[in-house]
Amino acid sequence: MATPNRKLARLLVLCLGCAWVLLLGALGGCAGPASTPVAQNEGYTDSDLPDTRKRAINRLKLAVLYFQDGKLSYALDEVKQAINADPDWYEPYWMRGLIDMQRGELALAEAGFQKALALNPGSPDLKHNYGVLLCKLNRPDEGIKMFGEALDAPGYTQRAKTWLEQGVCQLGAGRKADAELSFGKSFAINAGDNLASYYLGLLLYQRGEFEKAQFYTRRINSSDTATAESLWLGMKVERRLGHKEAQEQLGAQLRKRYAQSREAQAYERGAFDE
Repeated sequence: MATPNRKLARLLVLCLGCAWVLLLGALGGCAGPASTPVAQNEGYTDSDLPDTRKRAINRLKLAVLYFQDGKLSYALDEVKQAINADPDWYEPYWMRGLIDMQRGELALAEAGFQKALALNPGSPDLKHNYGVLLCKLNRPDEGIKMFGEALDAPGYTQRAKTWLEQGVCQLGAGRKADAELSFGKSFAINAGDNLASYYLGLLLYQRGEFEKAQFYTRRINSSDTATAESLWLGMKVERRLGHKEAQEQLGAQLRKRYAQSREAQAYERGAFDE
């Protein structure tokens, strides 16, 4: 039975320093962790929850809040105390892995995830997070295997994010065709995910399928979640299709909303093919 803290932890979906990080927050989505630990009671009810678990849960709650606020050293201290209170509980090790990944301590992050998986090998959310780390460690085959295990888990609710992250991993490994399939599956589950739309538009543009690319870029750029990156890609698509008016409208948005961006500077230079 989960504690009342589940909703708090599920709210936290962070962008972890990836090469594509500039896109993530502004596009309204984020590749990365499917979730953080959820402070599960694992069969206990509140009345018989051991004091050790209660102390660990309270520490983990604080760790999640500090993590959310970017106070990583405080979050790490709270996680250490949660582990000391209940060393056989997997969730603090999972949280430690997320913190260490955010800190750039990837070897320590892997140790945290491995310990958490040893204690709970069936968690698809944990496997998703470990897959993200493995891709950051330039071990895409292992990462994709973890994503596959998460996707195969019955009842897993974060499949769109896992397909998206798998696509990002495949794209980083130069596997564009595989990445496009993964982004397409993510989009099919959650058509409102701007990251999936962006990457599909980008890959189609690069392949010269401009009308298909336009479908995805217009989805993003017709909303208030358009970014410098999506506007610039949309401009290039419209330019290839010979739609001068649509291109200029997007350019006006880019100048107005993101005047200092790299994309706006490229637009002023007319550097559409850089």
